[in-house]
Amino acid sequence: MREVLDEVGVDAARFFYLLRSFHTHLDFDLTLAKTQSRNNPVYYVQYVHARICSIFARRKPGKNRRRTPPLSILTFPEEVRLMKAVARFPDVVSECAKTLEPHRIPFYLIEVSDLFHAFYHQHRFLGESPERTQARLALALGVKTVVASGLSLIGVTAPDRM
Repeated sequence: MREVLDEVGVDAARFFYLLRSFHTHLDFDLTLAKTQSRNNPVYYVQYVHARICSIFARRKPGKNRRRTPPLSILTFPEEVRLMKAVARFPDVVSECAKTLEPHRIPFYLIEVSDLFHAFYHQHRFLGESPERTQARLALALGVKTVVASGLSLIGVTAPDRM
């Protein structure tokens, strides 16, 4: 185990081990665990957190900030799917605790990451109308919170930069 940790790091090892139920066989791909690409699930999920931090860093101070963002403006199917996925987080965590199946958390985080990356490549967060920008930033903050919380639950870091 020490050799695996030295080779791929604690985050990748934890994430990869938790991708499997304790009922299934584990094939640990060292090469995949060391890659920094979409194919590496821990990198893919951590990159969502870092990407959202980057979005907030690019935002101009004091610009597009309202107390209650108009979430009703988010009507694109991609926005709705992402909001629904974020809203499921408490249920996913509760179900994991009830069934003693922590492997559901990494799978959920991969699902949210897929939805976020797809949305990110199709739509802009900044530079839209003030209402849409604020609503999308609120959605991004929700995704960031869920990803950071989910990673924390499984003992994996959520980096601000990658």
